Amino acid sequence: MTATALDRLESQSVYILREAYKHFEQLCMLWSVGKDSTVMLWLARKAFFGHVPFPLVHIDTGFEIPEVLAYRDRIARELGLFMVYGANEAALQAKTTFADTRSLPEGDARRLTRKQCCALLRTQALRQTLDGSGPRYRLDLADGQWKPWEDKTPWNGVIVGARADEEGSRSKERYFSPRDKHQQWDVGDQPPEFWNQFKTDFAPGTHLRIHPLLDWTELNIWEYIEREQIPVVPLYFDRGDGLRYRSLGCTPCQEPICSTARTIPAIIDELRSGQLRDIAERSGRLQDHEGRGGLESLRRDGYM
Repeated sequence: MTATALDRLESQSVYILREAYKHFEQLCMLWSVGKDSTVMLWLARKAFFGHVPFPLVHIDTGFEIPEVLAYRDRIARELGLFMVYGANEAALQAKTTFADTRSLPEGDARRLTRKQCCALLRTQALRQTLDGSGPRYRLDLADGQWKPWEDKTPWNGVIVGARADEEGSRSKERYFSPRDKHQQWDVGDQPPEFWNQFKTDFAPGTHLRIHPLLDWTELNIWEYIEREQIPVVPLYFDRGDGLRYRSLGCTPCQEPICSTARTIPAIIDELRSGQLRDIAERSGRLQDHEGRGGLESLRRDGYM
């Protein structure tokens, strides 16, 4: 039987996941609960024969869509996942967020931009969760309750569902992409990866991001979701108002696109038709439109 393009992508991703597990002891996987990281979760289950041998980590900004959180908890319990979440509780308690300060007058130093808020609630929360300096909560699979988790062991290998075609800065990534001890990314200091030869021996203290989906496209993701019958958050589909979300984020910082696609085959047809050719996949993520540098400036500081 001839291997399809999806088969080859799946095989490569499974190989990357197994290599990561082989070479990095303190390993976790980020699960944003979006379509890409959910495909990555399914690939991990294939790579390890139905079991995911490392924790899944979600960053809760405090402004997550309720349907996203409900989906996360349901899937985690159904699959028996080792599920952890972290949050920047200090920023949330102090109300230093875009949503809490946007009504302040222009020029008020307390007023945060969306990007500044994202740096606190996503980037800083992620860094603190990964290095163990921030709070961690683990899902109790027996009763479905989130409980404080006292293990503060740092994770220095992090599997991320970034795709090169999704956004410009992600096209500069490697499958095995080193960060410094502060989880910061030097775009110009990335190892070459020729002919499927990957550098996996890094100096002590190196923080590593692993990207199994790097060569997948948005269309590949939806084709794989259809083939594998992967459940996704319903927000990706038009529910009768001619709108759907193409990329999921925080409630104050995302907008839907105009689309009547109500099913996975309809989304695939929409992508194949070229209707969205001139619309960026993350066009509804409003923080990306602020200032120069967009998402790359956040990613250099440790964003996903």
